[in-house]
Amino acid sequence: MQDAGFSKASRVILVAAALVIVIAGMKQAASLLVPFFLSVFIAVLCLPVMMTLQKKGLAMSAALFVVVAMIMVAGLGMAMLIGSSADDFATNLPSYELRITQQWQSLIQWMAKQGVALPSDYLSTNVDPKLAMKMVASIISGFGNVLANSFLILLTVIFILLEATTFSKKLEVFGSEQGRSDFTTVFAEKLRTYMSIKTWMSAMTGIFIAIWLWVLGVDYPALWGVLAFMLNYVPNIGSIIAAVPAVLLALIQMGMGTALLVMAGYVLVNIIVGNIIEPKFMGKGLGLSTLVVFLSLIFWGWVLGTAGMLLSVPLTVAVKLALDSKKESQWLGTMLGAVD
Repeated sequence: MQDAGFSKASRVILVAAALVIVIAGMKQAASLLVPFFLSVFIAVLCLPVMMTLQKKGLAMSAALFVVVAMIMVAGLGMAMLIGSSADDFATNLPSYELRITQQWQSLIQWMAKQGVALPSDYLSTNVDPKLAMKMVASIISGFGNVLANSFLILLTVIFILLEATTFSKKLEVFGSEQGRSDFTTVFAEKLRTYMSIKTWMSAMTGIFIAIWLWVLGVDYPALWGVLAFMLNYVPNIGSIIAAVPAVLLALIQMGMGTALLVMAGYVLVNIIVGNIIEPKFMGKGLGLSTLVVFLSLIFWGWVLGTAGMLLSVPLTVAVKLALDSKKESQWLGTMLGAVD
């Protein structure tokens, strides 16, 4: 029976309805999906390392043990690096918010003396600089919730790596061997390339930012470096979000001069890493348009919460690469991509 008698419009409506149901289900299952997506991306990054170790003569179990040990060391190192800073920042957050409010009110009073009068309730109803600090606290809290599932994530990574070598064979049942091989090879290789390059570039950004803030004497440089590392996965928008709390803290702590130096550091690092170094390694067709980045940030943040905002671009890139890997859907992938 062909198309079950449905017209083209009816099929579009059915697909749209199914999509709404799937999105609603993902939103309800966010607490399970976030650790799973993180596990997939960690496994994608670690698979080449495991395969290299196997080519050098290590047995699969030994190679897997080395990779898992590397993941645990990296996770523990990051947790120890930002743990105490995050706790101190959360403790001092009320005093930071108070000082930001006082400085903002002083600015409004200065503007009034210059002839730019603002209503007394302008601060609370239109501009609230405390929101930047609250946003950072929310991101840190979301990151802490993810770390709470570290055992589940690690276990899932192990099983994904164990299945990786046989997964392509299982896909043979879905189509011809040649078509299946082309799709999985192109998609997996491009996704692995994107995630590897983006992770190295993000790590470079985070290290440079942390060193620069440490040199300037800004509190919690490691915390802001980790934040820059995580938000660098969100092109354009992420670097702006990461810079705001550090600039505000420098303004509170040391004044306008240091705040401008912090801002200049963020701009310089993002120009060098994001606009000069990264494009030399990142292949064509792996980028997203700025509009798609912004919409994916909103969409995945709404579906998966704070962690979804950090995963928004990798998830959207995975969708784009899947679309690019099939001739029938390449036009959709092109629509999501940036113009070279």
